[in-house]
Amino acid sequence: MKGSRGVLVALAFIAAFAIPLGADDIDDWVKAQMNERRIPAVSIAVIKGGVLVKAEGYGIANLEHNIPATPGTVYKIGSVSKQFIAAGVMLLVQDGKVVLDQPLSRYVAGTPDAWQPITIRHLLTHTSGLVREAPGFDPYKIQPDIDVIKTAFSLPLNSKPGDKYAYSNLGYYTLAEVIRSVSGKPWADFLNERVFAPLAMTSTRPTSVAAIILNRAGGYAWNKDRFENMENWTTVRPSGAFVSTVLDMAKWEAALQSDRILSASTKKDMWTPVRLNDGREYPYGFGWEVDHFPNGVGPTDVPMIRHEGSIPGFRAVYWRLPKQDITVIVLSNLEGAGLDNLTAGIAVRYVPELMAAYRKRWPGN
Repeated sequence: MKGSRGVLVALAFIAAFAIPLGADDIDDWVKAQMNERRIPAVSIAVIKGGVLVKAEGYGIANLEHNIPATPGTVYKIGSVSKQFIAAGVMLLVQDGKVVLDQPLSRYVAGTPDAWQPITIRHLLTHTSGLVREAPGFDPYKIQPDIDVIKTAFSLPLNSKPGDKYAYSNLGYYTLAEVIRSVSGKPWADFLNERVFAPLAMTSTRPTSVAAIILNRAGGYAWNKDRFENMENWTTVRPSGAFVSTVLDMAKWEAALQSDRILSASTKKDMWTPVRLNDGREYPYGFGWEVDHFPNGVGPTDVPMIRHEGSIPGFRAVYWRLPKQDITVIVLSNLEGAGLDNLTAGIAVRYVPELMAAYRKRWPGN
C-alpha cells in the first residue's frame, strides 16, 4: 500500500484511539461466545480501513487474582509466532543474505545427507518432508535449538521435499537456526532489533517462566465442571515462541499495511500458496495460511490470510481479509478455545456482506 496509508495507520496507533463504527453488539457477541465456550478471557483488536476501530478485553485474565482482561493483557500466541520467524528469514532474504531456493545446508552446517534437497522455501511452506516434532523436544528441558534439531537427523524424511504439505514445528525450529547462523545473533534478538523494537511492540517477547512479564494472563483448561491451571512450559519453541497483546499485534498489522518492515514483493511471496512438485497448490505461504473466509468450508469469494495458534492454556487467531480491508485478532487464555465463530462473527458485524460466506459454516446463526 502507499506510504501515506502507512503513516495514517501509524498515527492511529500512536493516538491509541479506537474509532467506533456502530457495531454496537460486538461486546454482547463476544461475551455470549465466551460464556458458551467457557473462555476465561478474550482480548480483541479490529483494524478496518487501516485504522484500529476496536480494542477491548473481556473476562478474567488471571482467575486466581481476579484480574480483568484488557487490550494490554499479555497472552501466549502459539503458532501465530510462525509469521515472525518467517518474517525474520525474509528480512535476511531482503538483505541478500539468504536465498529461498538454496539448500538449507548452505546456512546450517552438519545437516544429514537426507536433508540435502531441503531448501529454505520448503521449510517456510511445510513441504520439507520433516517430521512434525523433533524426538528430542522436551517442554521442560532448556537446550539449544540446534541440539533439538539434531535429534531428528537420523530420521528418514516423510516425503520428498516439495511433494506434499505436512505441518512441521521442526521446520520452524530449523528456520530459527538459519536466522541465528546467518545473522550471528540469537533469533529472538534479531527479531526484536528488526521488528518489535522499531514498531514499539513493547509487550512482544519470547515466552519465559522466570521473567517478570507485566499484565501476563494465566493459561487454563476447563475440566468437567471447573477451570484448572494448564502446564507452563519452561522451553522457548521457535515454532510457537512469543507472548503478545492485541495492541502489539495491531501495530504489526499496521506494518503489514505499509512497506516499513517487509517490502511489497516480500509480502506477496509470503501470501502466495505453495506450488507442489506436481503443480498443485496448497493454501499455505510463508508462515501464513492463504485460503478463504470462513476457514473450513472450502473456496468462497472472500480471500483470507490467516494463522491460528495453540499452546497449553492459550489459543490465538489472526485473520486478514484484504478484499474487505479488515483484520480481526483474538487472543484467549483457554486450552483449545473455539474462536472461529467468535472471530468470524466480529468480522461480519463490521462487514455485513460477509454474512453469505459466514452462513456456509454456521447456517443457524
